Parts: sequence; C-alpha cells; structure tokens
Amino acid sequence: MDKLAKQLRADADQLEVQISAELDDRIRASLQSVSQERAATTDKRPAASFWWASSLTGVAATIAVIAIVNLSGPEPEMGITEPPVTPFAASNFDWKMQPAVLTETLEQELVDFQADLKKAEQAVRSDLDEIL
Repeated sequence: MDKLAKQLRADADQLEVQISAELDDRIRASLQSVSQERAATTDKRPAASFWWASSLTGVAATIAVIAIVNLSGPEPEMGITEPPVTPFAASNFDWKMQPAVLTETLEQELVDFQADLKKAEQAVRSDLDEIL
C-alpha cells in the first residue's frame, strides 16, 4: 500500500487545478448553509431528563414484576383423587380357544384374483384384435 500511496501522492502533486471565483463562492455558500442547518438541528435533541425518566420507569417495572412473581406462593400441587389401579387377576376364567382358519379365505382370494386377471387378459386381446 505504501507504493500505491506514494504513486497517488506523486500524481496528485503533478495536477494543477484552478478554481474560479464563482465556484469558490458557491462552495462557501453551500458550506455556510449546511453549518446553519446543523446548528438548528442540534438544539432539538431531547433533554437528558427524558432519558433518565424512561430508564427509571423500565427498571421500576422490572422490579415490580420480579417482586410479584417471587412473592406469590407456589401453586398447590394437585393430589391424586382416584384410587390406585389394581392388576386384573384372570386365573378364574375358563379360556375356550379355537385355532384360527386363515388360509381358507386367502386361497379363495387368490382364485378370484387369477380369474379376474384371465378376464382382463381376454378383454385386452379382443380389443387388440379389433384395432389391428
């Protein structure tokens, strides 16, 4: 960066610029109007008392909320009002069970499905024969 800065400085020294009196007057007038506007806007800052008042209000509200939360007693725990559940004893029952027959219905479904496939195949073949 030093090399670049030196080169820029050397280039700036070689430049010869002259400002006309008219341009100089316009620049001076512009700077004066800006400084007058800045002086007018600096007077409109809010007073420090407003800042202190808002800060103290926030602190007071925070302290009040913390106090309310901490001073209220703990919520009472809900007691169990239902009687405890006892396990079901099933030793006195006579269980009558029969083996499930599952394969019979599945075999019938397979036969029906194969019949549907044959009908669909015949319908597709007859449609193809008509088209071709």
